[in-house]
Amino acid sequence: MCIRIAVVDDLPDPAIWDPDEVTILVAGDTHHHDLIREVHALLTDLGAPTTGAGLTCFCGDPVSLPANLLPQPAGATPL
Repeated sequence: MCIRIAVVDDLPDPAIWDPDEVTILVAGDTHHHDLIREVHALLTDLGAPTTGAGLTCFCGDPVSLPANLLPQPAGATPL
């Protein structure tokens, strides 16, 4: 089973591992650079491959952050 990312309110950290749901909970108000760094560290701790670009699950599949957490290009309509 691949790891999922879920946005929640009121987290004490930018990203937290929830083993019961095989989910990384992320704070929606965290800057995307900090969030990517935190999620990458959690995935590495869980045994995900550390080579290559992007976020990777421990099974080798790519892990995507929800689109509303990523910066939008100038002039783009918010999701």
